[in-house]
Amino acid sequence: FSAGICSALKLTVPPHTVHGIEGQPLHLVVNYNFNTTASEIQIIWLFERPQSNPKYLLGSVNQTVVPDLEYQHKFTLIPPSASLTINPLHASDEGNYIVKVNIRGNGTTAASEKIQVAVDVPVTKPVVHTEPSSGVVEFVGNITLKCTVEKGTRVVYQWMKNGKPLHAGPNYTFS
Repeated sequence: FSAGICSALKLTVPPHTVHGIEGQPLHLVVNYNFNTTASEIQIIWLFERPQSNPKYLLGSVNQTVVPDLEYQHKFTLIPPSASLTINPLHASDEGNYIVKVNIRGNGTTAASEKIQVAVDVPVTKPVVHTEPSSGVVEFVGNITLKCTVEKGTRVVYQWMKNGKPLHAGPNYTFS
């Protein structure tokens, strides 16, 4: 009877979409562990948008990082950590980031995971316009309030009166 050694490599990434703010750094936390002796640890990061081929961002073998020269000032990897920092984050950075870890010991073990990144643009201060512009109507007139924001992603509008949400009815219509 001989006991076999399991050379499992476990790679852990965020289980949900990671949201970052445009213009800010974003840190993608990746952990890995293995139960074998490693002579080499390789980490590779790729980026893919829908309907496009993955692009190489950077990689490392042991402590030596090899960036794609096009992206060398944007992405940071500090081995042996497999975590990636994107700085600064732009709207064009939205997509899937693929991390692959290879461990060479008594053979080679590999694992890869995908992290979905969404880039949020902060919502600018809302501006409310009234029609008529005087904001004054007599007893039977109508007033139209228009709310706009210059920039922002995933904007949700909620009209309030005296701190309470307004709902559509005979006196209010929303579009």
